[in-house]
Amino acid sequence: MTERHIIRPSEANTRDVFEYALLRVVPRIERGECINAGVLVYCRARSYVGARTHLDEARLLALDPDADVAGIRAALGAVEGVCAGGAAAGQAAGDDAGRRFRWLIAPRSTVVQPGPVHTGLTVDPAAETERLLGLLVR
Repeated sequence: MTERHIIRPSEANTRDVFEYALLRVVPRIERGECINAGVLVYCRARSYVGARTHLDEARLLALDPDADVAGIRAALGAVEGVCAGGAAAGQAAGDDAGRRFRWLIAPRSTVVQPGPVHTGLTVDPAAETERLLGLLVR
């Protein structure tokens, strides 16, 4: 077992379980090719749901030169809006963080799709969102 997998007693109570899923852009559904364009993070203990997105336009256009870049950016922005809550969340504004996360990770057959859900431990879910964006998307 490596050092990073060892939880010391002093750390056990400071880290919370979180769930995350990648947001994938699949410009041509029939081909199944995709690029990672964002990450969704949910931490029940902190009532946190957040999304960070980054669309690499060059990679997208390499998969599909006719991709609707503006439409895809709008869809990614809408996901961030649902996570943020308030007026930007539309009908989901009144839902709790967990319900908004579950709605966003529901399988769909669109250009922007959620990937499988994974789990981890964190002391700061917002910082974890940024870390995962850098590690898995950028």
